[in-house]
Amino acid sequence: MKAEEMFRKSGAILDGHFILTSGRHSPVYWEKFKVMQYPQYVSQLCGMIVEHYKNESIDLVAGPTTAGIILAFEVARQMGVRAIYAEKAENKTFAFKRGAAISPGDRVLVVDDVLTTGGSIREVIAAVKERKGIVVGVGVLVDRTEHPLDFGAPLYGCVRAEAISYPAENCPLCAAKIPLVKPGGS
Repeated sequence: MKAEEMFRKSGAILDGHFILTSGRHSPVYWEKFKVMQYPQYVSQLCGMIVEHYKNESIDLVAGPTTAGIILAFEVARQMGVRAIYAEKAENKTFAFKRGAAISPGDRVLVVDDVLTTGGSIREVIAAVKERKGIVVGVGVLVDRTEHPLDFGAPLYGCVRAEAISYPAENCPLCAAKIPLVKPGGS
């Protein structure tokens, strides 16, 4: 089954007026936790990332909390390597805690769920580099960037989605008085 079909079958592609984590507004929201309710879909999606990076000699897989934990675990499990997880630190950036070890020179694959602006991924990459790890790739379930982002390593997305989003101050959905929904918490 193709990646987008898994998202559609699980009801993870929503239409409306949404505020994204980045603060931008969008008429489409990819609710990754709907697809993540189906372990067989998560396994298949992570398998796509594994297949893409299978020849990169990965030492460990890193992902940000919350969904990134599940993805890092499954990608690492399929690759037969360790998984570590970045959490928000006191300064509100991602850091590795709880004994998550990266040795200098470790080859790290960073994974995340939905890529829009790249903020979380950049923070995890910075945390990897702080520990002298080498980021050899970035894998995401959904790449909905407006323009290609440079992470200093190759990017792979299971799905490349049209990235319609607007700055809050110029949102035509707001102008049309379509109710704004903040997804994710309910």
